[in-house]
Amino acid sequence: MAKKSDLLPGTLDLLILKTLSRGPQHGYGIALSIKRQSEDALTVEEGSLYPALQRSLLQGWVKAEWKMTETNRRARFYTLTEAGRSQLGAEISKFEQMIAAISLVLSDHTPKEAL
Repeated sequence: MAKKSDLLPGTLDLLILKTLSRGPQHGYGIALSIKRQSEDALTVEEGSLYPALQRSLLQGWVKAEWKMTETNRRARFYTLTEAGRSQLGAEISKFEQMIAAISLVLSDHTPKEAL
């Protein structure tokens, strides 16, 4: 069974923005969605999630409003903004470039300048 992984540096914003692209969520819902979508491989701790959400608010990538949850509790719900949709595209692009670079290192690929 796979061990729960720490998130790769720089991926938390990407995961939050992608989660919110599916619809508004409160903080716990975001963490739960990431855990479920990753089939329990990724766990986002509150100590990381809420500062990342606050940064996203300050950047204008998300907006927040207080609403009642399905369990009748008051919670802050986050919604992706147009700036957040644009940032999501940029984050996906950066992530894909990082994965491609890691794949090159893991392969038997010979760098062009070595030829």
